[in-house]
Order: sequence, then C-alpha cells, then structure tokens
Amino acid sequence: MKDSKGMSREELLALPVSVDLDTGNRALGLGRSKGYELAKRGEYPCKVLRLGNAYRVVTAADLLDLLGLAA
Repeated sequence: MKDSKGMSREELLALPVSVDLDTGNRALGLGRSKGYELAKRGEYPCKVLRLGNAYRVVTAADLLDLLGLAA
C-alpha cells in the first residue's frame, strides 16, 4: 500500500534525472512549505539546483541514494 503523501518504490525508480521540488518533497514525505524552507536555507536532504525561480531536485544519485534505492 502506498502512503498518500509518499511515493511507491516503482514511482521512485521511474523518476527522471531531476524533478521539481514538489515531486522531491513528495518522495521524501515533506510538506510543501517545509521543503521550500529547507531548499531556501540550503538544508534540503539532497542536492537541489536553483534555476531562476525554480528548484530542481537531482534524483539520479542523491535522492535515490538517500532513499536507499541507488543502483
């Protein structure tokens, strides 16, 4: 059963190389406000790129590794 706030293993493994911050937050089980607060402070649990006004979470290594799913 999938947590309504999180993502299943299959969903996580199907993610592209980077995702928007809302998707990263969902994968980590973080609320929107908390995720953006951590990103702004440079304290997000994995690598985040700031591109203009947008944040991108690098999934290829950091997010999947943090979640114990890296190959």
